[in-house]
Amino acid sequence: MSEVFDVIIDQAFFEGMTEEQLRAVAETASMVTFEEGAVMFVEGGPARRSYLILDGDVALSLRTQEHGLKTIQTLHRGDFVGWSWMYPPYRWSFDAHVRTEVTAIQFDGPLLKKLSVADPELGYDLLRRFTEVIVTRMQALRIQLLDVYSTFR
Repeated sequence: MSEVFDVIIDQAFFEGMTEEQLRAVAETASMVTFEEGAVMFVEGGPARRSYLILDGDVALSLRTQEHGLKTIQTLHRGDFVGWSWMYPPYRWSFDAHVRTEVTAIQFDGPLLKKLSVADPELGYDLLRRFTEVIVTRMQALRIQLLDVYSTFR
């Protein structure tokens, strides 16, 4: 936990949170690595985790019948991967493929939810922060869809 705390205290995503809040969040997390070419998760699979990328690149992709696997966004250091654990049906909305070896902090979604219920102020703060991630992903998806549809004209 101390290692995770020492890392997240310097991450932009957590800027402005109290030390007590950061320590509580760190209790839900662990350090992980993924080798190049690994699949972090697959669309439709059960979603229970979030990852804060410390190093490396992860491609978020959608599968379509006409175009196969289409990368909608590549995430890098400081980006979060995974928010589907927040809302039913708790299934991944995208595939996540490791482009270059990734070191990340893995957060346990159900534990973050319990923490948020126990501390509503922290829960609201985390919700606000993750909502910014969700909005950014939806904007990236919108841009990719515009690109796809423009090729059919």
